Amino acid sequence: MPVSEALVTLGSRYVRAAPGTFGKAALAARWLNPHLREHPRRRVVTVPSGDLFAVDTQDLIQRYLYLFGTWEPHMTAWLRRRLRPGDGFVDVGANIGVFSVLASRLVGDEGSVVAIEASPVFHRRLVRHGRLNARGNIRALNAAVSDGHKTLTFVLASSHNMGANSIVPYDGPAESTFEIEARPLPELLDPAEIANARVIKIDVEGAEGSVVRGLAPMLDSLRPDAEISVEVTPERMARLGDSIGELLTVMRDAGFHVYRLANDYAPESYPPALGGEPGVPVRWRGPVVEESDLIFSRVDAETLP
Repeated sequence: MPVSEALVTLGSRYVRAAPGTFGKAALAARWLNPHLREHPRRRVVTVPSGDLFAVDTQDLIQRYLYLFGTWEPHMTAWLRRRLRPGDGFVDVGANIGVFSVLASRLVGDEGSVVAIEASPVFHRRLVRHGRLNARGNIRALNAAVSDGHKTLTFVLASSHNMGANSIVPYDGPAESTFEIEARPLPELLDPAEIANARVIKIDVEGAEGSVVRGLAPMLDSLRPDAEISVEVTPERMARLGDSIGELLTVMRDAGFHVYRLANDYAPESYPPALGGEPGVPVRWRGPVVEESDLIFSRVDAETLP
């Protein structure tokens, strides 16, 4: 193994497993993250929950699983606090199944996970990860979600962030495109899955306005403690003719309060996030003008536990 690759291996092990945070942020941001992106590794990694993922570090999410053992540490911690055996979890925009596999473990055999992913490539990876971890309670759907029946065209700009497959108009060169029929979320779930959903997570790269409009008719059918996580990107929503204001109105009219959960995709943010106290959703009363993880809950408080 070349010296540089040996050092990458040692550095990655230090960032991921060594106690404390000394030097980890700089090491990850300045050297390891760009190196693993430009010189991809394909490995099966074990994350702290004990689950296994086959990763290619060219891609952002998979690279962070390899380097840090987690993706979105604050969301991961929040889901751990929320989901209990017997609960239901709905993952709209499941990607390779990071949160679906975690939720599957948390809800146990009595619970259920519906993992919805539009990309055929990611859907296959999602199914593979469910089987790799012997998670029999995941129902994985290769489907798109919207506010009606329509054909959607997804565009991927770069394989360095394959989770950015999006229907938002894009004028640059595309690495790949695909078309798929979309339906409202209530049509993809059976009544028991709707009634038992403890958490619905929506991460759809700018299409959250149409997904929430399609979700609206089933909000009254959810259990009283159901909570909905939506990653919103106001600028991308606007390019599809949607607004964050409309989304907030739909949720508030259904009796949900708005909270914001910390999230940062910069590699230097991960070591301190993993080494410190996880963030909690904080009541949000102002405008939402940047990419944010919003939590909608019927709980009326300043923070969600």
